[in-house]
Amino acid sequence: MKFVIVGCGRVGAALAEAFDAGGHEVVILDLATRAFDRLSGEFKGQALRGDGTDEDVLRRAGAEGADVFLALTEGDNRNVMAAQVAVEKLAVGKVLAKINDPVRAAAYAELGIATVCRTTMLMDAILAFLGQGDTGMPSVIAPVPHVHAEA
Repeated sequence: MKFVIVGCGRVGAALAEAFDAGGHEVVILDLATRAFDRLSGEFKGQALRGDGTDEDVLRRAGAEGADVFLALTEGDNRNVMAAQVAVEKLAVGKVLAKINDPVRAAAYAELGIATVCRTTMLMDAILAFLGQGDTGMPSVIAPVPHVHAEA
């Protein structure tokens, strides 16, 4: 499988390493070259400096038609923009955007972009540790399919 990851932070780097170790083709992008220092010397994928919200950059990186696209930067807006390009312009199989704000995560899923909300995940983990149940909100929200009416 081909994985494209935007954002080489701790999560992006760890996933890139895991997918690479699993024998998959991996491309990881970040605006900061220094971010790639998180990747081990054994990483065999591509690490490219570039803006993951830019369609041309993503095309040059080979994102078009990828099996999986993960937008994992620290910015909700950047993640949703990158995911939207992957969904609407690049025909990627599965697209997921990391979103910090639970309300925005649900809204973006309604717009057709799968989201993972680390705020909800962390809240649920803490509540579970304290024996307090959970938030009742999903941490991962699948995109809502939309039926387009013929005009």
